[in-house]
Amino acid sequence: MLILKTLARAAPMHGFEIADSILQVSEEVLQVEEGSLYPALQRMLMKGWLEGEWGRTADNRRARYYRLTRTGRKQLAQELARYRRVSSAISRIVQPA
Repeated sequence: MLILKTLARAAPMHGFEIADSILQVSEEVLQVEEGSLYPALQRMLMKGWLEGEWGRTADNRRARYYRLTRTGRKQLAQELARYRRVSSAISRIVQPA
C-alpha cells in the first residue's frame, strides 16, 4: 500500500526515490529496506499494478522508473479501504471505555 500510494502522488520514480519518499513523508518512522522493496516492485509489475521503464537518474545512473497503472489505482483503493477498516477496529479496541 505504501509503495502504491507513493507512486499515486508523484511522477514516475525509481526504487531509491520511492524508499526515500516513504521515509521522508513518514517523518523517518517507516523505512523500506532494499531487500523488501525490489521484490515487492517486481511482484507489482507481474500483477500489472505498475509499469516500469528504464531511464537515467539525475547523476546519469541507469534505473527503472515505476508508475501506477489503472489496475494499480484500483488495487490502491482496495488496500486503503482495508487499511481504514483495520485501523478503525484497532482504535475501538485501544480507546478507553
